[in-house]
Amino acid sequence: MMNADDRANYNFQKIILGVAIFLFILKFIAWYITSSVAILTDALESITNMLAGAFTLFSLYLSAKPKDHNHPHGHGKIEFVSASVEGALILFAGIIIIYEGVKRLLFDDASLSSLGSGLVLIAITAVINYIVGYLAIKRGKEHNVLPLIAGGKHLHSDTYSTVGIIIGLLLVWLTGWQWLDAAIALIFGGIIIHSGIQIIRESIAGIMDEVDEDLIEEFIETVNEHRSPYWVDLHKVRFIKYGNHVHLDAHLTLPWYLNMREAHVELDKMTKALEDKFGEKHEMYIHTDDCKPFSCEICALQECPQRQMKFVGEIEWTAKLVAEDQRHTIEDLAEQKIKRIEGRD
Repeated sequence: MMNADDRANYNFQKIILGVAIFLFILKFIAWYITSSVAILTDALESITNMLAGAFTLFSLYLSAKPKDHNHPHGHGKIEFVSASVEGALILFAGIIIIYEGVKRLLFDDASLSSLGSGLVLIAITAVINYIVGYLAIKRGKEHNVLPLIAGGKHLHSDTYSTVGIIIGLLLVWLTGWQWLDAAIALIFGGIIIHSGIQIIRESIAGIMDEVDEDLIEEFIETVNEHRSPYWVDLHKVRFIKYGNHVHLDAHLTLPWYLNMREAHVELDKMTKALEDKFGEKHEMYIHTDDCKPFSCEICALQECPQRQMKFVGEIEWTAKLVAEDQRHTIEDLAEQKIKRIEGRD
């Protein structure tokens, strides 16, 4: 069963798919009555909008399914696959557009007709595309749904190319320079190819568990803001994204003499701070390590009854530092101070 947010995302994607089909029909009517290869580029991209919309709808349905024995972290990775398919379709459309533009420019001197009516039709599609794309990106960012964000960006790139085509065809209409039609198609074919490559790049990053720098920075900001003196050290921090779900794995060093209940109090403090920041769709596994004698020099717990070495200074947790596998020592603090003096941190 889908929860309320997943159901709303799924229904919203249904609307996007329905709009894509409607705009596809309008654009092909505009191409049919004008014979414009530039308008054909717009119509071809609408085919990718429909195919991508259908696949995104399926991915949202699948990603909303609960965890099971074969998928212990859920089905969220399908969202990255969906985005990569959408990017590939955009890339393919761009290549076809470039081909049609070159063919028209070099070998076909067909004249355009009924440009006024065609321009009105594609202008309508541009307005609708922009509004739906804006709403998709807004909802995708609010609920961390990559396919909606990718789909919204796709619709916006479609809008911008449509606006460019309208401007170019107005010039054709005013000047009579038929070759501008093919030139416009080539320019926007290149833009569409770039957009497709960018979406593929982002989706592959998610599939390959590439570090999300923004997510890490938000994590660092949160733990530093709520940092307890009992949190001696933090290392081996890992984030893995499963669509709009995120798995966190981290090692937190606590004073060795805390009993299990006291240690869980500190764990609960960190977990509560992170849940307040990131919400319930962030699964967290925070492991506790006991402090060692070398930890005393970076431990800010002044009332520690077991201190063996004098406190020197507290290490500032940074994205690079907490990702390291080993525990931190006074050497890491000294390196931070040197970098600060040299202006490298």
